[in-house]
Order: sequence, then C-alpha cells, then structure tokens
Amino acid sequence: MSFTITIRQGPARLASRLPQLTKSSFRSKAPIRAFHQSTSRSSNFFTSRPVVASTLLKSTSKNAFAQSSRTYMQQTAAPAADSGSTMRRLLTGGAIFGGTLVAINMVFNRETREDGGMPAFERSYLNSTFLHTGLGIGIIGITARQMIQTGFVYRLMVTNPWVVAIGGLALSFGTMLGTRAIDADNYVPKYALWTAFNATQAAFIAPLVAFAPGALIARAGLYTVAMMGSIAFVGATAKQEKYMYIGGPLLAGAAIVAVSGLAPLVIPATAARTLALTENLWLYGGLAVFGGFTLYDVQKILYHSRLAERGIIKKDPVNESISLELDFLNIFIRMIQILMMQQNKRK
Repeated sequence: MSFTITIRQGPARLASRLPQLTKSSFRSKAPIRAFHQSTSRSSNFFTSRPVVASTLLKSTSKNAFAQSSRTYMQQTAAPAADSGSTMRRLLTGGAIFGGTLVAINMVFNRETREDGGMPAFERSYLNSTFLHTGLGIGIIGITARQMIQTGFVYRLMVTNPWVVAIGGLALSFGTMLGTRAIDADNYVPKYALWTAFNATQAAFIAPLVAFAPGALIARAGLYTVAMMGSIAFVGATAKQEKYMYIGGPLLAGAAIVAVSGLAPLVIPATAARTLALTENLWLYGGLAVFGGFTLYDVQKILYHSRLAERGIIKKDPVNESISLELDFLNIFIRMIQILMMQQNKRK
C-alpha cells in the first residue's frame, strides 16, 4: 500500500519566488501579441463602417465641389446673353425712334417751313432749352435715387397718402409758379426754385421707380427719348405756328386723362370693365395727349424765340424747359407702367 504526500508551498516560499515569476511574465511575448491583436481586431471591426462613411463624405464633398465649380463655369456664359438682349433692346429703341420719326413726319409735316429753314437764333434758343431740359431730368433722376437709398421714399409711403398727395401738389405748383414768376436775369433765386421744383418731381416718381427693375427703367427712358425726340424733330421742322392751335384740345384731353386716373377712388372694385377702360385711357390716352403737348411746346419755344428776337419778351430757357420736363415725366411714367404690365403678363 503506497501513499502520496503532497506538500503545498507556504507563503514564505511564494514570496521568495515572486520576483522570478514577475520577470518571467514580463519576458513572455505572447500576452503582448495577443493584446495588440485584440485591439487591431476590435478597431477593424468597429471602425470599418465609419471609415467607409468618412470616405464617402470626402468623395461626395469633392464631387460637390467639382459640380459647383462646373456650374460656376457654366454660368459665366450668362453675360453674353445679357449683352445680346441689351443690344436687341437698343436696336428696338432705335427702330421705334426711326419709325416714329418717319411716320409723324409723313403724316404731320407735309408742309415745311417757308423761310428756308430754321434761323440761327431759333436753333440756339431751342438747343439751350433742350440743355436745361436734360439738366432738369438729370437732377430729378439723381434726387429720386438718393431718396430711395436713404429710405425717404419708404417713409413717405407709410404716411397718410392724402397728406403726401396734397402737400406734394402744393409744393410742385408753388415752385413751378415761383420759377416762372422770377425774372430771367435774377439767376440765383430762379435756379434755386427750379431745383426745388425738380426735387418735388423726383418725390413723385421715386415710389414707382423704387419697385421697377433697372433694365425696365432704362428701356422706358430709351422709349421716352425716342418718342419725344421724333416728335420734337417734327415740331422744329414743321411750318411756323402750324400746331399752335392744338393747345386748347390738349388741355381738354389732359383733363380727361386726369379724371380717368382718379376713377379708381370713386368706382367700386366690382366694376372691372370700367376700371380697365379708365386704366387704358390713363395709359394710352396720356401717351397721346403728352405726345401732342411735346409737339405744341416745341413750336411754342420757337414762337417765343421769334418774340425774343424782336425784343417783345426776354429769353428764358428755364421756363421753357419746365413744360418739356413735364411732358417727359408723364410719358416716362406711362412707359414704365406699360412695360411692367407686359412683364407681369409674361410671368
């Protein structure tokens, strides 16, 4: 019978062998390799999808940047189309000017001047009046732009419309009558009141110009210049005092146009046909009336130049330019409204 006796190591024995076990454990490389392998496996397993997602995001951002760059390069061809449309509009304006000139000259100017042409003093007085007219329109345009940029127009629009309308008309008529009443030799107060008159006209047209595109305003100005230029040419080359008689009928037509402009304040909104009729009368009837006023005013300027040459009256191109400025503004406003209506119908 055999017995096996196992003697366990005591604490003292284990404490003496602890440094050797620690060194052997640190010398072993298997746990270190296992540790690194486990981390690499976990990192590959848990980070594979985020890496793919980040790769997709990078490629998508690159593709988006490339597409945006391609889109930007494609949009550079737009100015060519804009330049083509601008040239087409200029040609249209020139055609309107030439056609209107030929048509009015054939219909209304069959009888030419009997004195062999326009004398030098008439030409000089007419050129001085046109110069003041262009200067006044320039003051109106610059003042209207400043009113829009400073926000003065929007402050006018939020106030009481009756106060603005009545006060504006009072200032307009007051400065116009004051300019006409001052003697032509008294330059400073005359030009000061004339500038104030132009400022009041700028306040009237600024709310309309504020909501119109710049290209449309340029087209309206071009058409207005073409229309007035052709009519002024006819009036300057026609027989002396041939169209002086149309002043009375034009005043009656202007009164009808003014009443048609006030019709929406009286006629109810349910009367759509009546309102459409009054609107067409305001627009197209106003074009005809103020085109006739342009013809009348040019002949009146030439008549006043002959009176000034005889010494009956003084030369006053500032007073003469006021009439042409009013003709220009009334035609210009209607051109803007007609073009805006056409633009809205296309949309």
